[in-house]
Amino acid sequence: MALSVILIAGYVAVLAFVAVRARAAREYAEFSLARRALPLALIFGSLCAAYIGPGFSIGFVGKGFHSGLLFLCVGLAYSVQNILVGVFIAPRLRSLSDCHTLGDAIGHKYNRTCQILAGIISVGLCAGFAAIMAKAAAIVLHEVFGLPMGFTVVLIVLITSVYTTFGGLQASVMTDALQFSLFTILMPVIFLFILIWRIDDSAGTLARELTAATSVGFRSTSPVQIVGLIAAFLLGETLIPPYANRALASRTTSASRNSFILAGLFSAIWFTVMIALGIVARPLVAAGTHEDHVLLTLVKTTMPEAGYMLLPVALISVTMSSLDSLLNAGAVSFTQDIVKPFAMVSDRASLLCGRLATVAIAALAATAAMAVPQIITGLLICYTIWAPAILPVAVLGLWLKKPRPLAGILSMMTGATVALSLQFVWPHATEVPAILLALVAALAAYLVGHFLGGPMEGK
Repeated sequence: MALSVILIAGYVAVLAFVAVRARAAREYAEFSLARRALPLALIFGSLCAAYIGPGFSIGFVGKGFHSGLLFLCVGLAYSVQNILVGVFIAPRLRSLSDCHTLGDAIGHKYNRTCQILAGIISVGLCAGFAAIMAKAAAIVLHEVFGLPMGFTVVLIVLITSVYTTFGGLQASVMTDALQFSLFTILMPVIFLFILIWRIDDSAGTLARELTAATSVGFRSTSPVQIVGLIAAFLLGETLIPPYANRALASRTTSASRNSFILAGLFSAIWFTVMIALGIVARPLVAAGTHEDHVLLTLVKTTMPEAGYMLLPVALISVTMSSLDSLLNAGAVSFTQDIVKPFAMVSDRASLLCGRLATVAIAALAATAAMAVPQIITGLLICYTIWAPAILPVAVLGLWLKKPRPLAGILSMMTGATVALSLQFVWPHATEVPAILLALVAALAAYLVGHFLGGPMEGK
């Protein structure tokens, strides 16, 4: 216990040093987009740190444990998405040099009403994603130290919101780079240690367990469900506010493009390692273990004490990297997309608004965290809402020469309404995944609005 306390205290001290080095944002341009001066290396590291959080580490290890290669196939859809965004979308987004958020870009392409709607959706989804990250960190601290879940949620959100509130995007990106480096070294080391030193006939055991788990995964998941999962991971995190903000904050268009492509390639390697960890856990962890507890249980029962104590530090670090990105992106979206369309505010007032919004979103996330189900389940809920509500409008707006405001309004409202209804009001109304039905409805509404609305309507 003393070792773990020392490790975590040392990590928090290093994190504080990095955040101080990033210095407090003095202008809104620093808080929101770090003056659009971030190089490829920082954008790449920050993107990876944002997505390899608890969902793509704890969650994927648990999925590998229960369903083998099924979720590797699903995860690779996310890798493809990043590469496609890098090739086709990020450069176009970065070329909009006067935009601070995805909602800002939507407002630029459509009208102010569309920007406000996009802002409301963005802030809501950032709070939802942030609640999932906070719950994941609470699970780690509860498992390791036995601390109450509510207390750990508040603690992790408080620490993260402090440096994010004052440092803005630059502090978020610099701390993300530290967290990314720590985690990407530790997890492969854990996998290799367990495979070589803790499993007899490691190659044969790995092959047998992989075959058994994958067979169970595909037998227990219908083809329609698999299509829905692939669609969710292909589309559900596309251009979510933290990623869009990093595309806009990159120093050059090429840095924006290449960072997403490299992040996509890295994610394929990452998913493979996480699924492999889940596979090697099968002969070492009880079959009925909850999927969110597989990784911690595996490391606790196989690693030396120092290695086990490093894991919660690493897990908390990547959780914070995802959480700080979401808090900053949500705060900037609130300021830029909800407040500024209604009032001309000074730079100083914008900075203050962003900081207050960071605190408010952090408080909302901490409050909602205890209602979050399993980590992957929570992510899928957010994916189901985000993709239909935003993607048709954002992607078509970036590619069409004259997107119609009515199309944007109808698509966002229809996509969000259908997704929320199928997710929470009629969750068992159909076997077809809600994300697919909501996407079809959003695209249909977009087409109706495109043909009925005028190109300059509402401008």
